[in-house]
Amino acid sequence: MSHHVDRRQVLKVSLGVAAVSAAGTVVAPPASAAAPRDDFPEVPGMSGDRRANEFWYQLDETTLYDSSQEVKDAYAAIEAHVGNIERGMREKWLELVGTPGYPDNYAAFMTPIRQPLEVLSRTQLGVMDRYYRHQHLRLVQAFGWFGEGVLYDPRGHAPFLVHTMNGTPDTPPPGYHTWYAYLRAMSLLDIDRRRWDRLAPALAFAWAAQSTARPAQDAVNPPLPPRTVRRLAATWLVKDVDRLDRDFRSFPYPEGMS
Repeated sequence: MSHHVDRRQVLKVSLGVAAVSAAGTVVAPPASAAAPRDDFPEVPGMSGDRRANEFWYQLDETTLYDSSQEVKDAYAAIEAHVGNIERGMREKWLELVGTPGYPDNYAAFMTPIRQPLEVLSRTQLGVMDRYYRHQHLRLVQAFGWFGEGVLYDPRGHAPFLVHTMNGTPDTPPPGYHTWYAYLRAMSLLDIDRRRWDRLAPALAFAWAAQSTARPAQDAVNPPLPPRTVRRLAATWLVKDVDRLDRDFRSFPYPEGMS
């Protein structure tokens, strides 16, 4: 049941991220370099790319802090099925990914909650489209900045003022595995499959970046060296979901980064 992404396209994106890194614009580019319609209001104290900050802020608001009743109902249905919307999803995927029946057994387990997963897919992709429609390279960059922890946003919910996966430099974040478990469930149930398969390497790239940077969540963090970002991009953005299924078995960090 597993599907492959277009590896040539993923490689093109990988090289594009590497080129941007080489140009020295991994941290927030100047306003003059912003894409059209980057006319967001100024936020005093914000650090990092303005559009990326807005994207992650709105994604958090839409899916967590100020979610619609439809999204809340979807989470309730998922929780009833897996026991916990984060740990339950993550542990079920980790339990099944190494078994002979994977991915069919994982798809079968998730089939009863297909409709709630459709709601979450539509909601998350809707926010991505609002800020990065037809700009996949910039979306991949936003994932990279998320992993590096260079998006400081005073509007955040203390102590989480940096748009990155919840955790600390000493406590590894399990959220990448949680999101990947959702991503694979949606893909295997043919819910926006092509899009989630294409986003899987970006999520893995962010996971590797955060596992390398170990950023704080309540302070402005320094960016990773451009050479490191190029290496991570070239390593992770060329992988398809079959390879990532193997890589994400390593928990909580990628193999060799513990």
